[in-house]
Amino acid sequence: MRHPLITGLMGLALGTVGVAHATPQTYQLDHVHSSVVFNVDHNGFSRAFGRLRITDGTLVFDPDNWPASSVTATIDLASVDMGDADWDKAVRGSSLLDADRERTARFTSDSVEKRSDEEGVLHGKLTLRGVTLPLDIPFRVNRVGKTIYGLHTVAGFSANLVLDRTKFGMTSNTGSIGTQVSVWLEIEAIRGGESPASHDKETPDAHAQ
Repeated sequence: MRHPLITGLMGLALGTVGVAHATPQTYQLDHVHSSVVFNVDHNGFSRAFGRLRITDGTLVFDPDNWPASSVTATIDLASVDMGDADWDKAVRGSSLLDADRERTARFTSDSVEKRSDEEGVLHGKLTLRGVTLPLDIPFRVNRVGKTIYGLHTVAGFSANLVLDRTKFGMTSNTGSIGTQVSVWLEIEAIRGGESPASHDKETPDAHAQ
């Protein structure tokens, strides 16, 4: 017959195991498989599309406790690609992104709100052109798991929002370029900071299979 003290300690240990929770995991944003795509009205004729590169970022994500999660991301404004060299130069210029003066934009989350099993909102701040403003980003968790080749664990997200460019000091050309900019984010982040470049088995040809 077990001593009551031993029985009590065993019960405490089992109870502790029963209430264990997953801990937040740290991921590095994958600049190869992440994109910032935007479009803006062009004089009422069409919407011009552009793309920016995410150069750096960290995601802390706990699938069981979203409020314990966080994200930071750095965007290279000089990387803007409008599909035309002259357009690129104009958008990089001082009247719009002003990339020569402040090359990067940065988002830092303050909190994460869970709205359903797959959807939430990042509440944080965006610094762009030296202006820092609050920004809410609705997002969707697409998948968290191993890649098809089992090389690393990836968390994938999609998000979209609308920015008023004039609030960040981009007040020029309002007669020809819209002030409301639609933004789409497609994000992959790799757990543990592994880089796809370090895995020679995962190649563009492999993705096509």
